[in-house]
Amino acid sequence: MVSVRAGCRWLSREQGAMAQNVYGPGVRMGNWNEDVYLEEERMRHFLEKREKGELLIQRNRRVKKNILRPMQLSVSEDGYVHYGDKVIVVNPDQVLGEEAGKFMRGDLSLCMSPDEVKAQLSDDLEIPCGVSAVQTIVPMGRNTFTILSDRANNCEMGQVVVYGQNFCLGIAAGLEGKMLYLTSDHRTLMKSSLKSGLQEVTLTDEVTHLNCWQAAFLDPQLRLEYEGFPVRANEKIVIYHRHTNRALAVHRNLFLRYTGGGRRVPYWLRDNN
Repeated sequence: MVSVRAGCRWLSREQGAMAQNVYGPGVRMGNWNEDVYLEEERMRHFLEKREKGELLIQRNRRVKKNILRPMQLSVSEDGYVHYGDKVIVVNPDQVLGEEAGKFMRGDLSLCMSPDEVKAQLSDDLEIPCGVSAVQTIVPMGRNTFTILSDRANNCEMGQVVVYGQNFCLGIAAGLEGKMLYLTSDHRTLMKSSLKSGLQEVTLTDEVTHLNCWQAAFLDPQLRLEYEGFPVRANEKIVIYHRHTNRALAVHRNLFLRYTGGGRRVPYWLRDNN
């Protein structure tokens, strides 16, 4: 049974052909104009980001300029290390062993190692910020630390650092120069150093007891005798974490490759004996 609804009507053959041919020169001109408008909008957005300095290449240049800026180390007049001194922490070159080809040679300095992608997306560094070691002893923004006093000791700037005394290692990071502190904590199943799996060392902006470090004499048989004596500048020492009693060390066997085309090695903590 066929029924007829109200509002339906028959179309002639000419009207049906016109309904099918809905595209014409005017539609093509509209598409071309839309492409032009979109291109102009992209260009305007690009120019606005360039004026504000938000382009990826501009952020990359600012990050490199900040962490690679030259720094001036403190000069010790009495031959000792003081609170407030600007220093670099260096792991001296090791004696070649049986597997010398697998070791990274040269003096390695402790430096901050921010995430390269996230550092370009924000003016502030990601917290916590990683640390590593690089083959350079040239003081720059990424490897120059300031010796600071912890809240418990409250030592004055310029006071001599002695063996067995707490101190903090701070570094000015980010475009705003916010102070970050070298810190560490016990290793867990979810948190450990990259590749080595040992206790991790990072940089944080929180002031806690986990930021405290102490200097110990290099010879373990003389450490007790040197307790309380001033630490001489440019002398080999053992830096260990106050909370976990683990020594700061660098693993020369493990390499971390990064976009810059070079190599760096991770810092971790080991038994201070």
